[in-house]
Amino acid sequence: MSIGPSPAEQYPPILTTAQASELLSVHVEYLRKMVREGRIPAHRFPGGREIRFLRDELVDWVAQQPGHDRSPSADRSEQNQTP
Repeated sequence: MSIGPSPAEQYPPILTTAQASELLSVHVEYLRKMVREGRIPAHRFPGGREIRFLRDELVDWVAQQPGHDRSPSADRSEQNQTP
């Protein structure tokens, strides 16, 4: 039995704001607010308004948030989910 990719791995390694908001299940404007407040890892193109997010940074960021279930059983249940 093979375990498929995690839900996050279905996204490309570099995300647009729309993709990041979908991955995090938050509204685009809320994500932009979090970027402005420096609450979430994001990268701007030099001299531009374009924002990009690194998928792995976002996954790590979520795992560090209070209330995130870090129990071993949570890891197993995430691995056993089928898309």
